[in-house]
Amino acid sequence: MALLEVRDLSVELQTHRGPAYAVRDVSFSLEPGETLGLVGESGCGKSITALALLGLLPENARVTGSIVFEGRDLVGLPERALRALRGDRIGMVFQEPMTALNPVHTVGDQVAEPLRLHRRLAAATARKEAIALLDRVGIPDAARRIDAYPHQFSGGQRQRITIAMALACGPDLLIADEPTTALDVTIQRQILDLIRELVAERRMALILISHDLGVIAQNVRRMLVMYGGSVVENGPTDSVFANRMHPYTLGLFAARPGLRGMKGQRLVTIPGTVPELVDLPKGCPFAGRCRWTVGECNAALPGVREVAEGHGARCIRLELVAKERDLAAPALTPALSQRGREQQP
Repeated sequence: MALLEVRDLSVELQTHRGPAYAVRDVSFSLEPGETLGLVGESGCGKSITALALLGLLPENARVTGSIVFEGRDLVGLPERALRALRGDRIGMVFQEPMTALNPVHTVGDQVAEPLRLHRRLAAATARKEAIALLDRVGIPDAARRIDAYPHQFSGGQRQRITIAMALACGPDLLIADEPTTALDVTIQRQILDLIRELVAERRMALILISHDLGVIAQNVRRMLVMYGGSVVENGPTDSVFANRMHPYTLGLFAARPGLRGMKGQRLVTIPGTVPELVDLPKGCPFAGRCRWTVGECNAALPGVREVAEGHGARCIRLELVAKERDLAAPALTPALSQRGREQQP
């Protein structure tokens, strides 16, 4: 049995302009110790998908489909039952640690809180465990600094503290939502290395959310490419990088700035603008921005077509897209993918 199995997950939000379909027909599964990446530009539905797994959506959200975790469907589960899972069996690292941490409580109290709530540890025992966790994630002199407040730590240290909180009860699933946002490159690498070590050490499943293709290549074995609330391409990371098929995936990769570009050369962009969630096409969310768009693309959301083992894409014109792609430039495995193979646990 899979640790997590998501089937046909859709999230509809009510707005003053009508319903907004933030997530549409998302499906994936995750085994213990497996790593999965969600990639796409801002507003594509990555974070909403993660919040749906935790039952942290706005009150006006309507969720359909199923989220089966350890054999139990979380959709429609009472809030009390969801609270018992959050911070215990499922941990989450939020993308902005300064808003994830409470400024009026010490970091020690915040790291110890899940241990007191879920493990029923006495205050002194929970404090001792919190010191060990802070030390494990690299907070220097943890025993002395446990009574400090979030503003007394650097951005990288605050992110380490949120990781300690997420790992306090030894969850089976860790969700990391843009865990390196606003951190410098050196600290980013340290945080990602720490997450990778802890996932391997504790055999946790990992969902890593990022807009950075390099981060995805280096840290996960499977990936989902999202656009307009839908998964437009999915598969093993190496396969997607080497043989990207969906027009949006092609555009996303082409837009990466490269070191070999000429000075003054304009960056490649995807034409058009991202539609608002209330204005998404009935069919393919990328229809209209894609140069292969035909009338049929707007009729209905395309089904997933398998292009290689475990690798699929939502597009009705895959043969034509692949033909033109291969004529323009042979599909070669990028260096990013090679680095990913070398560094994965």
